[in-house]
Amino acid sequence: MDLLATARSLLEQAPLCDACLGRPLADRSHGLSNAERGRALRVAVALDDDVPFEPFASGCWVCEDVCADFDDWAARVVEAFEGYAYETYQVGTRVPPLLEANGELLREAAGLPADAGEPLNREVNREVGKRVGAATGAEVDLERPDVLAILDLEADLVEPQVNSAFVYGRYRKLERGLPQTEWPCRECGGTGRRDGEPCQHCDGAGYLYADSVESLVAPPIREAMGGTDATFHGAGREDVDARMLGTGRPFVVEVTHPTDRFPDLGALEPAANAHADGRVEVEDLRLATHDMVERVKTLPARKTYRAAVAFEAPVDEAAFAAAVDALDGATIEQDTPVRVSHRRADLTRTRTAYAVEGTLDAPTEATLEVCGEGGLYIKELVDGDGGRTRPSLADLLDVPATVTALDVVAVEAEDGAFDDPAFIRSAP
Repeated sequence: MDLLATARSLLEQAPLCDACLGRPLADRSHGLSNAERGRALRVAVALDDDVPFEPFASGCWVCEDVCADFDDWAARVVEAFEGYAYETYQVGTRVPPLLEANGELLREAAGLPADAGEPLNREVNREVGKRVGAATGAEVDLERPDVLAILDLEADLVEPQVNSAFVYGRYRKLERGLPQTEWPCRECGGTGRRDGEPCQHCDGAGYLYADSVESLVAPPIREAMGGTDATFHGAGREDVDARMLGTGRPFVVEVTHPTDRFPDLGALEPAANAHADGRVEVEDLRLATHDMVERVKTLPARKTYRAAVAFEAPVDEAAFAAAVDALDGATIEQDTPVRVSHRRADLTRTRTAYAVEGTLDAPTEATLEVCGEGGLYIKELVDGDGGRTRPSLADLLDVPATVTALDVVAVEAEDGAFDDPAFIRSAP
């Protein structure tokens, strides 16, 4: 390519600002901005033609002087995020079709390919972004920034977007009859009314339970972060009538539109526990990344349960020990339990009971501790669910058995750890 000849062809399309002159040749002389490249080309043409140098003033027909307003756009972005705490940002630009067409016409007139150089939106993103970073000290993040500003050039607007913030921790549920998340009434769809009357199934509340782990834990976190809403994500969930004890269950609270994504976690943990009023306890609260939500929800986990078991007839101690030994390390086949068949597909699942121990406390009472693969249904491992779980304690003993109380005492990742440092975020 004859660079000077190309520059002359571009300059024939005057008035043309330095940035629009340099942009079609953005793949030449790396390390220069388009404006620096364009000014250098303008000077080189003037020197080669031995004519007076005429700097560009205003009125560029290609960008309509957008490239002269980078400082102003950056200041508007910084202003749009005043009052928000953030470490990372990104700038995006919505370019009017007319300006895109102008760039295509400029390249065509100079005999350049339609994709020569770089598009206008990329330059605006970079140049405005550099100025935002210099003004705030924040870092560019092209994947998932704390804040994102969309520059709408045609509407002359900055559209700010504040992405969610995340807090990771573990919770213990200390009472039974408390669901993990809100439980809308199936009969009225959560409206509290049916056929124009208060729903009889939920007494008009719209929910089957007044409180949940979510309602006890999420509000203090949302308040500390100044967010508009909060969503609770758990690493699985225990039955409503089961407690979550021991090391607790991993969870993430996602706070939308936070003004402070770096709260004082040392103060937040006791505040959350005070709000839960002894019904739920949280610990090990830490800031987390967006990817922690997916990790908590999908990472395979092994769980340890302690179950109080009642038998309908006396059980011999030797027979009980033999049944426990048969379950210890066994591969369990479970058809979808009847009690959850209304919300789970009817499948046969194979799970491993890694370790099973038991104590016969009385001829008709026992305590069973099971460490099992994630997804192993413990109640059905005991009662057999009418033959839908194979083997089961009840079938091995040939005595009907029921779980009368169930506690989860540990939830641990099968491989690695939920709180892998790669998914934990440090405060600035």
